[in-house]
Amino acid sequence: MSVFNLSNAIMGSGILGLSFAMANTGIVLFTVLLVGVAILSLYSVHLLLMTAKEGGSLIYEKLGERAFGWPGKMAAFGSIIMQNIGAMSSYLFIVKYELPEVIRAFLGLEESSGEWYLNGNYLVVFVSIGIILPLSLLKNLGYLGYTSGFSLSCMVFFLGVVIYKKTQLPCPLPFFYHHSHDAHHSTGVHFEPHPDDEEMCTPKYFVFNSQTAYTVPILAFAFVCHPEVLPIYSELKDRSRKKMQNVSNLSILAMLIMYMLSALFGYLTFYDNVEAELLHTFTKVYKFDTMLLLVRLAVLTAVTLTVPIVLFPIRSSITTLLFSGREFSWTRHMLIAAAILAFNNMLVIFVPTIRDIFGFIGSSAATMLIFILPAAFYLRLVKSLPFRSPQKIGATIFLVVGIVFMIGSLTLIVLDWVHNPPGSSGGH
Repeated sequence: MSVFNLSNAIMGSGILGLSFAMANTGIVLFTVLLVGVAILSLYSVHLLLMTAKEGGSLIYEKLGERAFGWPGKMAAFGSIIMQNIGAMSSYLFIVKYELPEVIRAFLGLEESSGEWYLNGNYLVVFVSIGIILPLSLLKNLGYLGYTSGFSLSCMVFFLGVVIYKKTQLPCPLPFFYHHSHDAHHSTGVHFEPHPDDEEMCTPKYFVFNSQTAYTVPILAFAFVCHPEVLPIYSELKDRSRKKMQNVSNLSILAMLIMYMLSALFGYLTFYDNVEAELLHTFTKVYKFDTMLLLVRLAVLTAVTLTVPIVLFPIRSSITTLLFSGREFSWTRHMLIAAAILAFNNMLVIFVPTIRDIFGFIGSSAATMLIFILPAAFYLRLVKSLPFRSPQKIGATIFLVVGIVFMIGSLTLIVLDWVHNPPGSSGGH
């Protein structure tokens, strides 16, 4: 159950953007970066578990407080809240944009029909109240192991279809090919080969362009599961550090394989035409395809069932900050969950370009959670090792890399905004 929960916490909506990342870095560079980030993530979980043992607490904020007093506590609190609210919003965004399309396709309706049940904003609220809230009211994360297992199997189905579609689609794709052709030519009518075909269907191994800068943050966030590590650890049966490290190793390895396969096959299907969101690219080619409809439904299910897991650390953070030392209260447990969901729904409904804001928040909060906080807490709290020991030197290097990475990715994102303002790119 713990492996399911942790894998589900890692497997975000990020999987939909990995083919795009591969198109902007090339196969070899992408693989090196992906494996690199996975190893860094494992190292970071290792630091976190060591710190929890020496610091004598399984609560991120308490470790922060023991290491650096009130500022440490607030840094942990702020990063967890920002990262997880960002993640929840990105999941609810997928519900908002995909669910109306799926319903429309199921009912065979035209684009223009404006029924209320095709309004993404209403649907997000219904899904939040009907499915997410009841699951968020469970007392322990452990119970969500079943929904996590189901959610992961939906993602495995998604991966299977991506691999299968690669064998079905010709290259070059008639659809993306010469937009001068009429739409009805896109059904695979044979036309004269073009000299660029060879170029279009050749995979690239190393690519550098303006989008490459975004790849490392996308990959780093693809492995963020640190807010969930300690809550899952605290609920492990006969828990030991070694056991939790095994859970992390298994989860991260499984996700590494899934990420690699989905990125590779998505990229080899569309090459440079792949969009930032893989499902979107598929729907351009197949307007009404039963299998793709099922995939969209599976991804929607997976995303919806992941929201409660992401909500747990936010709630426990708020409880630790405001109500520490009090008895467990069901009323408070429910009210905080409802408030977090309501806040997220407001964000998803009222903020049009939320992605840009979260790119910014994400590159700060996720970097804090993966690199900076685990390393800093480790250096302060692990007293059993001398400062010159290889472990401490490793943690110091890790901390410095994190700070450089954070400053670098924030600078690149801000520069990109200056040159291409957020509103100008169009689309969601």
